[in-house]
Amino acid sequence: MAGWRAALLACGLLAAPAIEAAPALELVSTIPLAGVKGRIDHMSADVKGHRLFVAALGNDTVEIIDTQSGQRRTLAGLGEPQGVLYLPESGRVFIANGSADRVDIVDAGTLTVLHRIQDLPDADNVRYDDRARKVVVGYGRGALRLLDPRTGEPAGEIALPGHPEAFQIEARGKRAFVNVPSAHGVVVVDLEARTTLATWGTAPASANFPMALDESGQRLFVGMRMPASLLVYDTQTGKIAAEVPIGSDADDVFYDPRHKRIYAICGEGRIDVIRQDGPDRYVAEGSIKTAARARTGLFVPDEERLYVAAPADGPSPARLLVYRVR
Repeated sequence: MAGWRAALLACGLLAAPAIEAAPALELVSTIPLAGVKGRIDHMSADVKGHRLFVAALGNDTVEIIDTQSGQRRTLAGLGEPQGVLYLPESGRVFIANGSADRVDIVDAGTLTVLHRIQDLPDADNVRYDDRARKVVVGYGRGALRLLDPRTGEPAGEIALPGHPEAFQIEARGKRAFVNVPSAHGVVVVDLEARTTLATWGTAPASANFPMALDESGQRLFVGMRMPASLLVYDTQTGKIAAEVPIGSDADDVFYDPRHKRIYAICGEGRIDVIRQDGPDRYVAEGSIKTAARARTGLFVPDEERLYVAAPADGPSPARLLVYRVR
């Protein structure tokens, strides 16, 4: 560099050339899902075993993927699986079958169905309450069913004002936050008392489906489809602290506490990355192109990987897109 340019840079009178930041996510591999047809719903991870359990709703299967080798096993005979939950302590998988109106408990090693819990119409998302050691299933016209993880026996129920979509459970508290789109709100429940504590409205936005939680930062992230946006709630007050535009048709949202980011997987074919600069300050960091109708996935913090399900589309077969977090 010429001496005069160096002097000006040192004095701050001349700006250095801008360096474009690398994308927050880098596509590192693609895992084929040959023969899988239709919509793909939610996932769960066996971190130690390097496996993903993928609810292939339109295929009536759960696909079990070895994320290191790409090898795959298939559990068939299901009825539109929507939610799936792997429990490492017992090596069991809980599968919510939406059209079969049941939850299947499966041995993750042999893929043997151990128990089928009937009378759960439109069984949807499944979560684990680690504090109370209960499996929680959203289902029907409006309820959460609590299950004993060993036996599958009912352990309680909480009524809701409509069908529950995504919900998140506090690790250090007793609350669950539940998206109920038909009620135009986030319903806050006490899992221990089995009662409703509050309903936080979403108006004028609607169609609240995906959700993520920053428990330590006391912020809840709710993906809206009309208009396409991310609402940030203060979990102490229930007030909306921020709103950020995102892509259309989001069905999964994840919070990355290490990098202070939110990843919104949008069915229009992109992942929106939003940086958390403070509890109430959020900046769009960029978008990463994915595939048509790819709107579900799973963020695995221990691996620093984001898995995105791309369903079959014309000549393009179904596949998992694997992104490394930068």
